[in-house]
Amino acid sequence: MNYKVLSLFSGCGGMDIGFEGDFLCLKKSINTSIHPDWVKEDCGEWVLLSSTGFQTVFANDIRVDAKTAWTKYFSKKKTNANSIYHLGSIVDLVKASKHGEDIFPKDIDIVTGGFPCQDFSIAGKRQGFASQKSHTGGKLDIGAPSIESRGQLYMWMRDVISITKPKLFIAENVKGLADLADVKEIIERDFANTCNSGYVVIPAQVLYAADYGVPQSRSRVIFFGFKKSALRKQALEALTSEMIPVKYNPYPVKTHGIDNMPYVTCNDAFINLDEPDISLDLSQKIYSKAKFMGSHCQGQTEIKLDSIGPTIRAEHHGNIEYRRLSAEHGGKHTDELAKGLIERRLTVRECARIQTFPDDYEFIIPKSESQPSLSSSDAYKIIGNAVPCVLAYNIAKNIADKWNLYFK
Repeated sequence: MNYKVLSLFSGCGGMDIGFEGDFLCLKKSINTSIHPDWVKEDCGEWVLLSSTGFQTVFANDIRVDAKTAWTKYFSKKKTNANSIYHLGSIVDLVKASKHGEDIFPKDIDIVTGGFPCQDFSIAGKRQGFASQKSHTGGKLDIGAPSIESRGQLYMWMRDVISITKPKLFIAENVKGLADLADVKEIIERDFANTCNSGYVVIPAQVLYAADYGVPQSRSRVIFFGFKKSALRKQALEALTSEMIPVKYNPYPVKTHGIDNMPYVTCNDAFINLDEPDISLDLSQKIYSKAKFMGSHCQGQTEIKLDSIGPTIRAEHHGNIEYRRLSAEHGGKHTDELAKGLIERRLTVRECARIQTFPDDYEFIIPKSESQPSLSSSDAYKIIGNAVPCVLAYNIAKNIADKWNLYFK
């Protein structure tokens, strides 16, 4: 099996890594009693995950730092990684395509996209469709909401789906979207109307990342759309029924927090990580030096090592949670403080571990002739914007295993 994936709003590639598989993750993140075939190689505390059969052939985002990181990682897997990643606004790409330019690859099987979430996020202003941000991230020149606003970029994803006509599309966003008036239902209806109602869009669901082996309290809304003409008759009937049979359900089964498979904790995620002052990993050596601003402010809390981690946000330095606080600031990790370990915020690598990025993904990149640099501010942002790789893998493997059940 080798199916082509077109990735939109790709960021640094959390969804893309998960959708391709073949990356290292914590052994505790995989429930082999449910999915024994997911492990390609046992590497002690780590496992190399099996490939899914999906290959990213087109990626797109507006962030230069995201492309820099994505290309650096995927160059180890794809000789044409730089040409696969298209830097620029989806609005401009769609307009160019409609004017006859050859923008998107042919014979696409899946379109994925985490359309911008700031306007639907609980942490943001929740402006949603009325966003005053443009598709390039700046402020709209006009006062009224626009189809080119950041809050309506899913409509341009819909245009890409109309142009490429994939068998399947998967869109994701923050949990807050599902709680914002009837936004979820509006987006489902708009997606369903793609290609003259040529897609079955099943009711979106919220997936809690910790339920799938991710050491993080992160929730995402996932939308699935299936091309009607590509579906087998039985699959079309199942996906349009009021209660979709488990056999045809595209949402992955919960793997953690059940039976004898506990949630993955921060202690699990931080295994074998040296303190920044002795680490040789640039992403572990770097962390925010923003001062403690009081527990009443966001990002001033200390993580609980024996629990899942906080939601990693695309925030600036002052909002990055603390790996440990000093005793003066209410730190609870007394055994570490007794050893003289200093108060500090989470490192870039610790945030990446909580997001289940493999350790061979480099987030701190010095400037060179062939590529721009990647700073800690850039790294925190692109990590926080990403879909956890292991969550994406759960979604991808479930689809891969059912592909021939769905499609002709």
